[in-house]
Amino acid sequence: MEKSTGARAVLRHVRIAPRKCRIVIDAIRGRDLDEALAILAYTPKRAAPIIEKLVRSAAANATENHDMRREDLYVAEAYVDQGPTLKRAHPRYRGQMFPILKRTAHITVVVRERGV
Repeated sequence: MEKSTGARAVLRHVRIAPRKCRIVIDAIRGRDLDEALAILAYTPKRAAPIIEKLVRSAAANATENHDMRREDLYVAEAYVDQGPTLKRAHPRYRGQMFPILKRTAHITVVVRERGV
């Protein structure tokens, strides 16, 4: 039963906008583990090293906690949800303030074994 659900790794409150993470997440969804790690290693986005570390964590959870073989793992699910937004203000002329929204993200990666 555990093998069908897969092993997951979740990173919450990451200080990067979710829409920037989704570009990288969409590139690795459904890929084999080694292929996904190779894509992340050469992706020139700020979210790539964060997601690479998370994929490695999910793979470690799968091998250590769920007795899955690393060679058979693939990225089954990967998604980004929006976290809380930090609201800041940028002072402007004549006493005005313009809002600055510093967005955060919750990233989830689930790896499973390919059906052998």
